[in-house]
Amino acid sequence: MTTPGTAPSDSTPEARIALPPLVSPQRLEVVSAWDADAPYQAWRPQILAPATFRSAAPPRVYAVVNQKGGAGKTTTTVELAAAWAAAGLRVRVVDADPQEAALSAWLRPVYPDGAEPRSLRSVFFDECTLAEATYPTQFAGVDIVPSGSDLARVEYERPIGAEQALADAVAQDAETAGDQAYEVTLIDGAPSLGLVTVAALTAADEAIVPLKVGGLDVMGMNSLHKTLRRVQRKTNPKLVVGAVLLTAWDRSGFARDLAAHVSGDYPEAAIVPIRRSIRAAEAPASGQPVRVYAPEANVVSDYDQAAGLLLAREGAVA
Repeated sequence: MTTPGTAPSDSTPEARIALPPLVSPQRLEVVSAWDADAPYQAWRPQILAPATFRSAAPPRVYAVVNQKGGAGKTTTTVELAAAWAAAGLRVRVVDADPQEAALSAWLRPVYPDGAEPRSLRSVFFDECTLAEATYPTQFAGVDIVPSGSDLARVEYERPIGAEQALADAVAQDAETAGDQAYEVTLIDGAPSLGLVTVAALTAADEAIVPLKVGGLDVMGMNSLHKTLRRVQRKTNPKLVVGAVLLTAWDRSGFARDLAAHVSGDYPEAAIVPIRRSIRAAEAPASGQPVRVYAPEANVVSDYDQAAGLLLAREGAVA
């Protein structure tokens, strides 16, 4: 069995790449309320952290969800994982998207020689534990539970207890690992509100909702809102929405109206603008987080600040 946060000696890259701290982060102002009277032309990108918002402490499980494709779920998962790993946390990312397995293609797992690869599907069908489906990536501090198209079997075969399966697997893993347990688990959800997404939300302490600043993305928010509230009522009453990340953010009247709208829907959540960056679109092809590929990009600083806001830890990003 692979020990969480490590890997078998024959599969560990000779030198895993250390994820660097940022040299000169460009921090956004954090406010508890926006100035509703200022014209949008004078509106600066600001993080809304309501008076009731409190940073969490590790260990923590996050589900990154939005039923709309292209909202930035995988980029959000990768960049938050990179930020927390750079701060010294042990991070596990879980690929819960059966359609393109973008996370597994971006942060490629390193499989041990001669062993049958496991995946998230294997966990749902009780073929292995979550630890046995966890593999190192080339980046220090970040391990991955990969997936492929066969994860879709969960949706149509519906194994017994599937909604609770991931929550049970995470709990069992934490109990077995003891003080070697992961401090952060990030579940990259599918662009749907199916069984796997419900299982991810059931396992999570917090939902993180990336929302691209665009009209089509807003149209699906009502369904997501209903799913989140249904999970809170039926399978995971402790679930909260920790943050809504407004991806591809540009200064506009629409961006301002959208921010006000989602802050009304999720008054408990931080609302974080993630500034538009072409570098973020280029990074997956390089096989590197944007943090490594283009550390000077605004988007890296924005995600780094979001990570520090969500999770409080001495010496961590702020």
